[in-house]
Amino acid sequence: MLLLAVDTATPAVTAALHDGSSVVAESSSVDARRHGELLLPAVDRVLAEAGVKLDAVTAVVAGVGPGPYTGLRVGLVTAATFGSALGVPVYGLCTLDGLAYASGLQEPFVVATDARRKEVYWARYESARARVGEPSVDRPADIAEQLAGLPAVGAGALLYLEAFPDARGPEHVSAGALASLAAEKLAAGEAFLPPLPLYLRRPDAQVPKNYKVVTPK
Repeated sequence: MLLLAVDTATPAVTAALHDGSSVVAESSSVDARRHGELLLPAVDRVLAEAGVKLDAVTAVVAGVGPGPYTGLRVGLVTAATFGSALGVPVYGLCTLDGLAYASGLQEPFVVATDARRKEVYWARYESARARVGEPSVDRPADIAEQLAGLPAVGAGALLYLEAFPDARGPEHVSAGALASLAAEKLAAGEAFLPPLPLYLRRPDAQVPKNYKVVTPK
């Protein structure tokens, strides 16, 4: 087994290889505006570090978000392209689940990432491997009361300390954590998400309504 994991749902552009036992190579950089430029070089680096070619990959794992429209699509399109070119399966994992897994927490807690617009993408967990319910997007102040007293992981929690006073790292998801989680799920025969984007809200760019159509006479 050789899993290639990628995630671009947060400002972190991250890629990793996992051989079924452990992470053998990982590359991450944080730049919210350069997902498209940074992801393929990150994949090249992990392949070179592991000393393998792309055709050695037996499956691809992609973080499906939630995340901003443009950045999220970069990782998913790349994963789908690799899967098609190599003829291997592509598995989807919630990005928040990767952060939860990396936290190692074995008590109830929250994962929150920055959703911009003064909002966070968030979900509750009973432990690092057990999410409660589906991810949501809300203003931190609107959910602070219901999450009071819970530790909180992720950049969204660290950004809004008034709502998440027990905020802590990891700040961004790592492909290494996603790959490790995927390897565990595969070994246990657990289901994956389809490799499709989890947006939770409409993109910022919208087609104008009631615009005037000009056609030649």
